[in-house]
Amino acid sequence: MKLVAVSAGLSTPSSTRLLADRLAEAAREELGNRGRAVDVQVVELRELALAVAHHFVTGFPGPPLAAAVDAVTRADGLIAVTPVFTASYSGLFKSFFDLIDPDALTGKPVLLAATGGTARHSLVLDHALRPLFAYLRAAAVPTAVYAASEDWGSGGDAYTEGLPGRVRRAAAELAALMAARPAGEAPEDEVTALERRLSDLRFD
Repeated sequence: MKLVAVSAGLSTPSSTRLLADRLAEAAREELGNRGRAVDVQVVELRELALAVAHHFVTGFPGPPLAAAVDAVTRADGLIAVTPVFTASYSGLFKSFFDLIDPDALTGKPVLLAATGGTARHSLVLDHALRPLFAYLRAAAVPTAVYAASEDWGSGGDAYTEGLPGRVRRAAAELAALMAARPAGEAPEDEVTALERRLSDLRFD
């Protein structure tokens, strides 16, 4: 199976890339536990920023950008991680997904995640990311992961699940949806079936 993680982090090192890596590794482990081998690829959007801008102007993607778009559209599962800018996803993140054919992500299992400096921006997951991927008709898993600065290294408390727990839960949900689909197969009429499987998932 093919799992692609899209990271829109702009710095090096990047907490956005770090979160993408942790989610991808957790999903790989979950799929391994289900007897499914997975190839993981990370798409770093910071390396494609100029190519994305040129594509909007010229209408033609360069080879690296075309390869990234092809990897995302052909993946069996997707992890999408963005830093929070002005209470929403970054412009680079949105611009990249604007280049994806509106039907290319139909029914595709997607894990949504974001990073930010404060927990007050965590609603970006439900108010920005979910509507975007709902428009693209992707099958977003129930647990989205937001990592604020104070979440790194935190195990949570009696009332709030820590970042490692949220990563494991979201990865398990993604792995369950990916394992329910034949590898490399993404027929358009699978959307309803995937949504039904998603509603039946239980993670206690």
